[in-house]
Amino acid sequence: MIFRKATQRHPLFVIVLAQLCGTSLWFSINGVWLSLSRELGLTESDLGSLTLSVQAGFIIGTLTIAISGLADRYRASYIFACSSLLGALMNAGFVLTASSPPFDLVMRFLTGLCLAGIYPLGMKLVIGWTPRHTGTALAWLVGMLTLGTAMPHLLRGMTPGLPWQWPLLGSSALALLGGMMILFLGDGPHLPVSTAKTRLRTGLAGLRSPRFRAVAGGYFGHCWELYAFWTLTPLLITREVLRMQASPTTIPLLSFLVIGLGFFGCIWGGKLSRRFGSEWVANGSLAISGVICLAYPFLPWVPPGILLFLLALWGITVIADSPQFSALAAAAAPREFVGASLAVMNAIGFALTLPAIWITSNLWESEGVWVTLWLLPGPVLGLWSMRRLNKLKTDGLGLHIPGK
Repeated sequence: MIFRKATQRHPLFVIVLAQLCGTSLWFSINGVWLSLSRELGLTESDLGSLTLSVQAGFIIGTLTIAISGLADRYRASYIFACSSLLGALMNAGFVLTASSPPFDLVMRFLTGLCLAGIYPLGMKLVIGWTPRHTGTALAWLVGMLTLGTAMPHLLRGMTPGLPWQWPLLGSSALALLGGMMILFLGDGPHLPVSTAKTRLRTGLAGLRSPRFRAVAGGYFGHCWELYAFWTLTPLLITREVLRMQASPTTIPLLSFLVIGLGFFGCIWGGKLSRRFGSEWVANGSLAISGVICLAYPFLPWVPPGILLFLLALWGITVIADSPQFSALAAAAAPREFVGASLAVMNAIGFALTLPAIWITSNLWESEGVWVTLWLLPGPVLGLWSMRRLNKLKTDGLGLHIPGK
């Protein structure tokens, strides 16, 4: 009881810290990829397959949440805690199945399934505890998702002499800790449990709104670019480290830095959203990451140090728009089905990560850095969709959240 009261004094801090711990499961395999490839003879295509399995599990999980109504009928804290426990077990199970395909893919799929109870439910917990300044609060949440994604690279960088199993199990331990924190915290008072009978059409209800569709379109373009970039990050880093003739032990630490800097992009974006609006931040981030996406493969002659700086800037901007899309979507979705609407939007967005990851990971060996051009359709289509939102606003039908 004392611990619960202590966590409820600073609910946002507890939620975002739990999100960091829980989402460390997401790219846990990518963090130990160099060791896995050496010991098990895995290729970049295998890395893509393992990452795709996580994404596919997440998509199925979010659709299940939307169809069953779990997100709106049951306590988000219970779902988050149970998902963290099961995800930790599935992630640890990969240690036993890493050399036994297709069971390795099955364990990653199940890990992704559990992540569907962590990330979307974390958004609902934020809305339930901090309804004011949603864009800023979600910026912290997505920032911690970014650090959680980068965490396996840090764990590997801090344990260069240990077997790859140790940092993997470290991610499972973090997920257990995150689940316990949310279990003690409980649900916020601003989104009561819904007793309505939910169907898939309730989750799709938001897509009938022109403004929700416009925001979702921007989010979909963002998703196409984001996870493929995170998958490519250690490969892009490896190229520059080899050009510098530096030690390979720096690769996971630099990968953590490039991905983890997205945390600051989310936080700065959240602060800017309070002054200029979420729409302004989302458009600006999409535009900058899109320009880098286009320019990067044309700069092979640039010194590797400068390209590493460019990758860091890409890491900041590629994720800074995500919490603003979530804030815009949460405001545009039907209030009684916010959880289901966000779950469906997440499911569609993450479905778009599958072809992007598959294309870039399979073409890396033959095309090298030129595969980054396959990410460009994401920012382009996202910006086009957000222009529709601006037109709706001009017509008096749009959505602008200057202080969310």
